Amino acid sequence: MAGHSQFKNIMHRKGKQDAMRSKMFGKLAREITVAAKLGTPDPAMNPRLRLAITAARAENVPKDNIERAIKKALGNEGENYDEIRYEGYGPGGVAVIVEALTDNRNRAASDIRSYFTKSGGNLGETGSVSFMFDRVGVIEYDAKVASDDAMLEAAIEAGAEDVASSEDGHEVFASPETFREVAKALEAKFGEARKAALVWKPQNTITVDDETGEKLFKLLDLLNEHDDVQNVYANFEVSDALAAKMSA
Repeated sequence: MAGHSQFKNIMHRKGKQDAMRSKMFGKLAREITVAAKLGTPDPAMNPRLRLAITAARAENVPKDNIERAIKKALGNEGENYDEIRYEGYGPGGVAVIVEALTDNRNRAASDIRSYFTKSGGNLGETGSVSFMFDRVGVIEYDAKVASDDAMLEAAIEAGAEDVASSEDGHEVFASPETFREVAKALEAKFGEARKAALVWKPQNTITVDDETGEKLFKLLDLLNEHDDVQNVYANFEVSDALAAKMSA
């Protein structure tokens, strides 16, 4: 758990940099458009769209951008995106899962394979590493929203499976089947979450040395900067010193 949260927070802080902001907005808008196309454009009736809008709001995406992304789906404008999951091993044998939305499968596969190869890793078949992760729903709240005990009590009552609280906030985990109901119950009690999404949570983490850690961060940065890549997950932990250096 510590490794997962540590990694997530590092990537989150890096994502806050202005250079990444417009790219992040574009990826969030793409997910909104795809979610609206696959279901109804009403977020109350479309869980995936509701989650996509929640994620966009958490990153301060302007309301106009969100509405424009939904309208694009209604008008059948733009490209049709395929959802693809890539799996492989990065430096140090670390397992990596990459979720992508792409309008060009060949381009995405070629680019992502080259990133893995250049980093000293290798891209595998779908299913080659996902067995080392659990598919779970995560609902996040700021630490100030509730005390650790109050969040734990509310989460248990809502049917959650696990809670991790720290100074960075509360992470509530639920199964994919109960995720929606848990999120709804917590929202009724604490208001809108800062994040609510289905993620790949590593069952165990590998501790890597700083040299390997730097190579891993370079690979993850390359992947995150690719326009087609929506989310990246990995099962490693690094030293506090490297974490601080990479998030500076």
